[in-house]
Amino acid sequence: MACRTCELECAVSHSKTKNLLTALFEDPRPQKRIFVERSGDLNFPLQCRHCEEPPCQKVCPTDALSKPSSTDPVLLDDEKCIGCKFCVIACPFGVVVLHRDNNKIVKCDLCSNLEEQELPRCVQSCPTNALDYIPSDELTKKKRREFMVEFTEDIQSST
Repeated sequence: MACRTCELECAVSHSKTKNLLTALFEDPRPQKRIFVERSGDLNFPLQCRHCEEPPCQKVCPTDALSKPSSTDPVLLDDEKCIGCKFCVIACPFGVVVLHRDNNKIVKCDLCSNLEEQELPRCVQSCPTNALDYIPSDELTKKKRREFMVEFTEDIQSST
């Protein structure tokens, strides 16, 4: 639908007050970390993919970006960021951006401030359930199962 509820909820959840009305007047202003893009008739969300070997982390001269383990998100230490933009250039998805007010970067952190069992706010807020959060290990298992079902159906249909 491209209603952009996920973008709005993302910005509000990363605001100081966590309230839409008061967040509008905060300094620095909250900024979204997910981007709904359009291609032809299709709309799709883009956010940090939390790469296994993040190029943004590799080029950061101050170690402001970290990925503690392969299952953790790529996290930003705002105090260490100097706004050099190396990570913006290195990100293959174009989702590491500069904050419009303070020249430091902004990127998805999978709402790391939430309780462990909670889904990221963009997923929670989607009114059509178009967004889903699936850890990479579960996604690979799901793809393997789907492949095997399709493969076995092809074999059965050819006999």
